[in-house]
Amino acid sequence: MFIQTESTPNPATLKFIPGQPVLDGGTADFPKPEAAGKSPLATRLFQIEGVDGVFFGTDFVTVTKADNFHWEHMKPPVLGAIMEHYMSGLPVMEPREAQEEEIEDDGPDSEIIKQIKDLLDTRVRPAVAQDGGDIVFHGFDRGVVYLHMQGACSGCPSSTITLKMGIENLLRHYVPEVVEVRPVAA
Repeated sequence: MFIQTESTPNPATLKFIPGQPVLDGGTADFPKPEAAGKSPLATRLFQIEGVDGVFFGTDFVTVTKADNFHWEHMKPPVLGAIMEHYMSGLPVMEPREAQEEEIEDDGPDSEIIKQIKDLLDTRVRPAVAQDGGDIVFHGFDRGVVYLHMQGACSGCPSSTITLKMGIENLLRHYVPEVVEVRPVAA
């Protein structure tokens, strides 16, 4: 098994590409070890000293290190943990119980929200995923779009610029009702 690594715009985060599917769809964010309970792979990664966050995409794993650790010391054990996990035959995520589908609001902003989510899914998420992260829609209120950055994008020095100059400009161009984009914490 050969695992590729790529740097991300966030110097504290590396992207690991195992050459095998990580998730069937969507993403999974584990900002702290307590969140890793449903994932044998995330649990294994958090056992490595200095691992501060784990994020899964469909074909990649991003790992965020603590500030006082260096990648030259952390990269080998992270690569080993990912390789050991895939060789173990364990799932990346434990099966989830069926969750209720999100109910769409039929309020006055429902068409605007649909447009915003569509733009995020088709134009923003693919670019953010290339950098080892994801972006989650949290709401729209009085012209303000609330978004949460995950994975390599969370805590990235350029995330504010990405939100303001990139995503905000894109949304304002296609959805005139959008006046601002603001980040939210999970």
